[in-house]
Amino acid sequence: MNWRLAAILVLLAGAVLSGWFAWRGQAPEAEEAQAEARSDYILRDFEVVTLDSSGQESFSLRAPELRQTPGARTLELQTPLFLMPDEHGSRWEVRSKTGWVNEKSTLVRLRGDVVADSPVGASRPTRLSTEQLDIFPDDNRATSGAVVTITTPGTTMRGTGMEADLAGKRIQLLSDVSLNNDPNRR
Repeated sequence: MNWRLAAILVLLAGAVLSGWFAWRGQAPEAEEAQAEARSDYILRDFEVVTLDSSGQESFSLRAPELRQTPGARTLELQTPLFLMPDEHGSRWEVRSKTGWVNEKSTLVRLRGDVVADSPVGASRPTRLSTEQLDIFPDDNRATSGAVVTITTPGTTMRGTGMEADLAGKRIQLLSDVSLNNDPNRR
């Protein structure tokens, strides 16, 4: 075999290998090819009133920011204030650090420093504090699996887990319940 033929074969093999490596190195990564999901819309400094199936106010919401969850019809909220009407037309005020509302607005999940105050002028003002609260506006019902503190004039109750009927103003703590009664604080 001629030394020139051997050199040409080696150079040809090197060219084929370098072309193959260059072609493989330029293929886009699968992760880079996927675009980052974005919300369809964002609302800032807004107020919205949600109606139930009969056209009555289910709840009102004020917050500095609302985002539609990418790829879903759910909503994510920053520091929301919910106004939940009772049977007399007065409203509970419910605040938290974050919130999430399902697609049909039948479930509201509040997380972080949740505080619910009974309507202004209530015969027995009530404040409910917890780290998590799930609200079912259509049923005027709220639940929590976390520690809940309920404060009324002269009484503080604390327990783990809660079921509340917001329309009937009935709150039930489920376990590890303690009561501190100070009638002089009324």
